[in-house]
Amino acid sequence: MNILVTGGAGFIGSFLVDELIKRKHKVVIYDVLDNQVHLGKIPYYLNKKAEFVRADIRDYKLLKKTILKYKIEVIYHLAAKVGVGQSQYQIKEYIDVNVGGTSNLLDIIVNNKTTVKKLIVASSMSTYGEGMYYCRKCNKEFQPDLRSKEQLDKCLWEVLCPECKTVVEAKPTTETAKQVCHSIYALSKKVQEEMCLIIGKTYNIPTVALRFFNVFGPRQSLSNPYTGVAAIFMSRIKNNKPPIIFEDGLQTRDFVYVTDVVQSCILALKSQADYKVYNVGCGKPVGILDVAKTIAKVYGKDIKPEIRNKYRKGDIRHCFADITKIKKELGFKPKISFEDGIKKLVLWAKTTEAKDFYEQAEKELQQKGLL
Repeated sequence: MNILVTGGAGFIGSFLVDELIKRKHKVVIYDVLDNQVHLGKIPYYLNKKAEFVRADIRDYKLLKKTILKYKIEVIYHLAAKVGVGQSQYQIKEYIDVNVGGTSNLLDIIVNNKTTVKKLIVASSMSTYGEGMYYCRKCNKEFQPDLRSKEQLDKCLWEVLCPECKTVVEAKPTTETAKQVCHSIYALSKKVQEEMCLIIGKTYNIPTVALRFFNVFGPRQSLSNPYTGVAAIFMSRIKNNKPPIIFEDGLQTRDFVYVTDVVQSCILALKSQADYKVYNVGCGKPVGILDVAKTIAKVYGKDIKPEIRNKYRKGDIRHCFADITKIKKELGFKPKISFEDGIKKLVLWAKTTEAKDFYEQAEKELQQKGLL
């Protein structure tokens, strides 16, 4: 098949391109090579067997030309600005790229005689806000709003039951949970997802939305201070600086290795996935403090994380995936454990450049009143 991967030079996109090439598909990469991610360079790992179009997703004419010229049949839409905190002040940029870029893509498909038969869009766990919780005392499962400023000012980090005020237990989050966005980034991903599914259903173009949880692994920029937490911690440790942890470090996320995410993308080609939404995670919570300690240990550096006991506006406490649906319907099975994934990440990180811009990013967040 002729397949277009927007954002195909990026972290997840490049691994997906490699797998599609391996499966004998004709692949076109469409990527702007964002300076914040790529530092102005063409990545060394860019698959030479794929066609590469260096262009902005906001460039309507060039995107249209690419889809028509290469007779694209399947589109993986991964192109996006990524950064929760940064999105809270680069509002226009995030909406222009994530929402505007997606509107370009859909407009082209709808208003031209294309050969597009399937669309797979990368969504995000950030659209859930807080995950699901269970109160044993009240015997009630619920999805809370953000913790209040009053609670966080007292350094009371755990989520409390709204009725009995006791600490509650985090539960896996299913696809049926509400999408309660607390950042412009999260909102843009929710809109991307909904736009694609609406147009897909309207014009009978099979569409699938994959809600990625915390993806980690090689090729994730170690010089981008707004990328995933594992890469940020890796950059700090590689530069002999302590990872910075907000709250108490016991907050949890679901870490899924990049090749397992690629597996979900390939499985989404199945007709069983059409017009559906799937969580893509490991299904297990990992503490943020444990992430920092594991990276330092595997890297062989005696660097202890700096726990701030302060909070960032909009941060959630716990969210990890219920992956029952994608396992049952598509046969998805995570193959790389968190520990093995970190080993692979460290091995790669030792051979690549890592410019630590964390302090600069933190200063920006502080100036904008987000810390």
